[in-house]
Amino acid sequence: MKKKFYCISILTIFTFFSVLGQERDITDKLFSSYENYKEPSLGERRIKHADIQPLIAKIGEDPRFEVRKVGKSIEGRSLSLISVGTGSTNVFLWSQMHGNEPTATQAIFDILNFLASDDLRSEKEEILKNLKLHFLPMLNPDGAEKYNRRNALGIDINRDALMLQSPEGETLKRVRDSLDARFGFNLHDQSTYYNAERTDKPATISYLAPAFNYEKDINQVRGDAMKVIVFMNRIIQKYAPGQVGRYNDDFEPRAFGDNIQKWGTSAILIESGGFKDDVEKQFIRKLNYVSILSAIYTIAKETYREIPLAEYEEIPQNDRKLFDLKLRGVSYELLGRKYTLDIGIHRLEVDNASNSDFYYSSRVADQGDLSTFYGYDVLEAEGYTIKPGKVYTDTLQHIKELDQLKVKDLLKAGYTYVRVNSIPKDKPFGQWPIHILGPKYQLPNFNLQVGINPTFLLEKNGNIDYAVINGFLIDLNTGEGEVKNALIYR
Repeated sequence: MKKKFYCISILTIFTFFSVLGQERDITDKLFSSYENYKEPSLGERRIKHADIQPLIAKIGEDPRFEVRKVGKSIEGRSLSLISVGTGSTNVFLWSQMHGNEPTATQAIFDILNFLASDDLRSEKEEILKNLKLHFLPMLNPDGAEKYNRRNALGIDINRDALMLQSPEGETLKRVRDSLDARFGFNLHDQSTYYNAERTDKPATISYLAPAFNYEKDINQVRGDAMKVIVFMNRIIQKYAPGQVGRYNDDFEPRAFGDNIQKWGTSAILIESGGFKDDVEKQFIRKLNYVSILSAIYTIAKETYREIPLAEYEEIPQNDRKLFDLKLRGVSYELLGRKYTLDIGIHRLEVDNASNSDFYYSSRVADQGDLSTFYGYDVLEAEGYTIKPGKVYTDTLQHIKELDQLKVKDLLKAGYTYVRVNSIPKDKPFGQWPIHILGPKYQLPNFNLQVGINPTFLLEKNGNIDYAVINGFLIDLNTGEGEVKNALIYR
């Protein structure tokens, strides 16, 4: 009897690692071949409904795919469901419930490109013969048009699961019910300022298997979602180690994820956060593509069932303690006395009139003891004193004259502003690493506090070594650092 049990155990272990090896194999293939399937027309975050319509139309020409209009937004933009596969298990994926959260919408079209290709045939056959996949990209096209979180009615669709006051929410509920989907992928973006708890690592991807009641019970539906999340976490750890977070699972009775779990679909929330030097989230988009397709594969093969639930709780919780730039231990003089403090800076995006691009208008987000906070960039600033910048002594006639100046030499000399007589009316920012003042603008006295634009110099032993312009750090000795834009004050 013992010998028989021993043989069964060995066989079980062998099967588990064999399957695990197969899934790692498909993940590696997906990661290395990603550029073959990346949809090139969706290269930036501020995508709109009109950008995806030609892609949906093209997919509809492929007889393997079914495209149906399943609803429309408040402003009349169509909501389309794209389905593929012949399996009996329905998997439903929807994105951009919040209009300014587009990363997974991009990834969905990458996934569709992959599914339409002739590559990895055996793996795709395994997926499509066992599953039927349903994609609803850009659930909130009106919000996407203005790069807003909320819809045209001004409500958060993700808090409309009970009242169904929005046509977008009604559509999501109706599609979920019609499919009676076994798994649901609720695809979002989160703030880039989230970090994995008690670490300086950004929460590049965060997960949640939402609770379906206040008690946070775990039934098979929620448990299966947890297992798939554990599987996806293992994948992300390979490419962004330590950069996965887990959302608090307090029950929210109005939320779609919580209710979809309650309605019998294993709901998996995926949030795309931040990754250093990935402003447009294109690497994070790739992680979405690889991890979602790999998860679909493990669902098709049902190998997720063997994953231990305990690993879900081992994923660090989300925290929100990241800055774009943190200055540690800098000196600041106030009323004749020197103080030592940390400064945390956020680089805030301001959209242009068409919500198709943005510029930065940064702010001091916090100051004081920030020892429990982190930064994408950190400067050990002990021994450095903050000095306010001056206005350059010469007034320029036209903004283009800045091209003739050696701006970094001006910064080294203590100037952070240049006055210009003629500034184009439609220009809200400057591409030079120095702020521009209109002829009548009076610069207020410098007073370091939360909410101001972080523009100042760092001096040590009588030398100005660093400049902070609009929240961007420049090393004036080495030239390292780049100011994406400075501001214009009229």
